[in-house]
This record gives sequence, structure tokens and C-alpha cells, in this order.
Amino acid sequence: MYRNSRRTILFPLLLAAGVVAGLLLGQFLGRNSLESRMRNVLQGLSLPTNKLTYTMALIEREWVDSIPMDTLAERVIPLLVSELDPHSAYIPASEMQRVNEPLEGEFDGIGVVFNMATDTVIVLNVIPSGPSDRAGVRAGDRILRINDSLVAGQRIPQERIVRRLRGPRGSKVRLSLGRQGIGEPVEVEVVRDVIPLRSVESAFIIRDDIGFVKLSQFAQTTHRELTDALDTLRRQGMNKLILDLRGNSGGYLDQAIRLANEFLPAGDLIVYTEDRNHEQVREYADGTGRWQELPLAVLIDEQSASASEILAGALQDNDRGTIVGRRSFGKGLVQRQIGYPDGSALRLTTAHYFTPTGRSIQKPYTVGDNASYEDELWNRYEHNEFFTADSIRFADSLRRLTPGGKVVYGGGGIMPDRFIPADTSDVTRYFIEVSGRNILYRYTIEYADRHREALNAVRSVAELRELLDRDTGLVDDFVRYAARHGVKPDYRQIARSRRLMEAQLRAYIGRNTPLEDNGFYANIYPVDAVITASIELLDEPATDQPADHD
Repeated sequence: MYRNSRRTILFPLLLAAGVVAGLLLGQFLGRNSLESRMRNVLQGLSLPTNKLTYTMALIEREWVDSIPMDTLAERVIPLLVSELDPHSAYIPASEMQRVNEPLEGEFDGIGVVFNMATDTVIVLNVIPSGPSDRAGVRAGDRILRINDSLVAGQRIPQERIVRRLRGPRGSKVRLSLGRQGIGEPVEVEVVRDVIPLRSVESAFIIRDDIGFVKLSQFAQTTHRELTDALDTLRRQGMNKLILDLRGNSGGYLDQAIRLANEFLPAGDLIVYTEDRNHEQVREYADGTGRWQELPLAVLIDEQSASASEILAGALQDNDRGTIVGRRSFGKGLVQRQIGYPDGSALRLTTAHYFTPTGRSIQKPYTVGDNASYEDELWNRYEHNEFFTADSIRFADSLRRLTPGGKVVYGGGGIMPDRFIPADTSDVTRYFIEVSGRNILYRYTIEYADRHREALNAVRSVAELRELLDRDTGLVDDFVRYAARHGVKPDYRQIARSRRLMEAQLRAYIGRNTPLEDNGFYANIYPVDAVITASIELLDEPATDQPADHD
């Protein structure tokens, strides 16, 4: 049976009153249409003229069944936001910690780096002085049980293992460990604590006086981490720098600005943003940067986005250093995170950003069509853009000139000053099979187990190289291992891929040492065409480098 509520009775009366009032007002506002006059009157009466709000209110008040409005909102808001630009997003309260952790620079956990090469949790490295280190966990240990739950051999997804190992600082977790040379499981209790998340993934002297820094994100700690790394490299003899932003999808805008400030002289424009009202906020270098004269190569690729593009664009547009690699992603939108009382948040695009020459590098998108936007990188690949710069076209209207006379373009990412195509020349069917089936990686885990004592003693890149150089039969031993695991040798293809396989074997073994990612990048770079081109670039006479300007 239909029941008249107080609101149901009042609404038609107020609507009628609004119409009458609108007609009366129309005598004095003849230039306005009846529709606009009614809208103004209804808004003045605070009636539900917003269709979405009104619909939600009707459902809450009139729908035959009941539904928690919070539940309905959780379903509706993501659909609503998906009709905006590709980078606005709704973050449920349950996802906030996971989303914010990389940007906050820390999380609560036990302090290990692990992998599941098969169905076993293998500890690759233990963070020095961290919770697991203090409890006696060692690199190479296998985690058999977490508390009372068996995890070895259970094929548990890696993200579920992460959730079991993490927890509030001060809480405890019991681990049962399998350790080489020990017959019985080793039982330890780890007290969880704060674990830093690093933005600087790797930093070392890559060759002679050239420093290499791999930056994985722009988090709260990024500026401090980078300047600390540069200070360390300077003490080790660095006079030139390769800054690797490949795969770096961005983060905090202010960190990109602070990093650009380190390399630019006073007065250089770094970036400016413009909102819907065309109000601009401009950021300039203040002259306090300590690395203004450091010869610099910045590496980018199609996964470099947002803050990475702000930094690369600021340096490129001010003729500072050289941008090397492939065209970047093309994200020129700025998001503001707005919290809800329940702990969820809306990341809403509120402005565009522009490089110093006035370039918007946001690639084109259609409002509400996120699928096409996500397919854009695949379209680049299909159009051969990863392999030849001639496949990339920019409209002449997007052309800009830097102060030094260099031509740059907006409208779809940062185009590098020196394009380096993707190199697939050493990739054979044999290599694809041994890497795709994870055989190559599993070999390095077993190799590390056999040489654990020697690898754990490594303290520098030079020591690691010396250790691995002594193993002249590494690739041949791996080929025999792959044959035992079902991949028949093809010696013609092995000869073609030998250099690539050897670099990857050494790199993964290097990551199984206390050097962690330094051990990886120090061994992989000889087959990385972008890094080797950057080394050659920095080796050129100083007069060939793009000049700084006043």
C-alpha cells in the first residue's frame, strides 16, 4: 500500500509555489526564458534540481526494497568518475593504505625482499638492521609457515603472502624457515616495524666518473633520497650523471619541482599549472640547487609519466642536459586528492600542467572512453614507434622553441633529444622460452643457494664483477640446466642470445647479494642500449653538450 510521507506531500506544494513565483517574477524579468527563471527560483527554494542527488533521494525514500545508501554510493561513484578524464579516480577506504604507501615512503612489515619462483617463498634479501635481520632471518631462507599456516607448496598468490607478512608495527609474526644445511625448520619470531620504501632504486658509479641513479617514483622522501645518493656518488668520484626515469609513473608534483630546482639556475621556469578558470601557478628555480653544472643525461620511455615528465620537460625546455630514450607516456593532468569522512577519497583532475615553453604534453583522450586511452601505448607499438623516430608525427601547431633554439613538441608526451629504439636483435625463440617459463630466473635462485656464502660477502659492484668474472662457464651451465627442464638447446639461437642471457643471469644473481638492485643494474647495463648510448653521450667533449644558459 502506498503511504504519503510528509516529504511526498510537501514537494508538489513547493513545486507549485515555485512555478507561481516564477510566473510572477517573469513579469519583471522579461529577458530571461521561463526555464531559466524557474531554475533560479527552484534553486532558491533549495529543491532537488540536481538529477543525481534527486535520484538518490528518491531511491532512499521510495524504493520498494531497502538498500544501504553507502553501498549504493560505492557502486555509483566509480561509474560517475569513469565518465571524466582517464586519471580522475575514486579510491575506496579499503584501498587507501595500499594506494598511499608508495607515496608516503614507508609501510609496516618484517623487512624482507622475497619472490615465489615456483610455489615457495624465497627470501632474496633482508633489510639491514630491520625486523627480520634482528630476528635472524637470512637471505636464501625458505618461508615454510607463517604463524600456524603452511605456505610452502601451497601455490598461494603472492599478494596474499604480503598481507600475511605485513601488519601493525609492534605486532609479532612467527616464521618457520627452511635453511640450507639445516635439517630441521628454523623457528623465529619477528616483531614488525616501520620499513622504508625507497624512491632511489639504485645508485652507483656505472663507469669511470659517471654516476647512475634509477628513480622509481616521486614520493615524500624522493628529494632527500636523491640528494643523499648524489652526495655519496660525488664522494666516490662522480662528475657526470645518468638519471633513469624509465618506468617511473610519477607521484608528488612538489618532488618533481624540487628535483628540477637542483639542476636549474635561478629564474628558470620549471612548470606551471592552469585550472578551469585559466588561473596559473608558476614555479621557478630559486638558485639553491647544488647540481646546476653537473653534466646530465635523463632516460625516459613510454612508461615515464606525470612527475617524470615534469622533470624531463623542465630540463629539456631549459636546454639542461639531454633527454634520451623513447617518447614518454603523455600525462599532463594534475590531480587533487579529496578525502571523504569514511576514509575513502576522490582523486580529481583540477588542472593542466605545462612545460616552460608552454607545452601541454597531455596526449589526446575522449571523455568517458578510458579503454581507447589505455590502448594508446599498444597503438604506438603497432605503428612502429618503439623502433623508429620517423613513425612519430607531431602537429606543427604544437611546435615550440627552447631558449637555445631546440625544437620541441607538445601534444603527447616528451620526445627525447636522442631517440633510442627498442632493441630486440638478440631475442630468439630459445631466449623467449627459457625466460618466459621462468627457467632462467629459477637457475639464478639455485645458483645463489650454491654460492650463498660468497655472494653474501659481496660489498661493492667491483667485488661482484670480479666474483662473476671467475665463472666463465655460467651460460653453458645454464643451457644444461634448461635442457634438464625441458628446453632443448638450439646452439645457433643460443649464440645469438648469449650476450643477453649472460647479462640477465649475472644481473639476477647480483640482485641476490647485499647490493640488491645495484647488483642488478651494474650487470644488465651492457645490453641496455639506452644506458650505453647515454654513457657515450656523456663521454663526448663538453662543447658537444647542450649549454646551460643565464
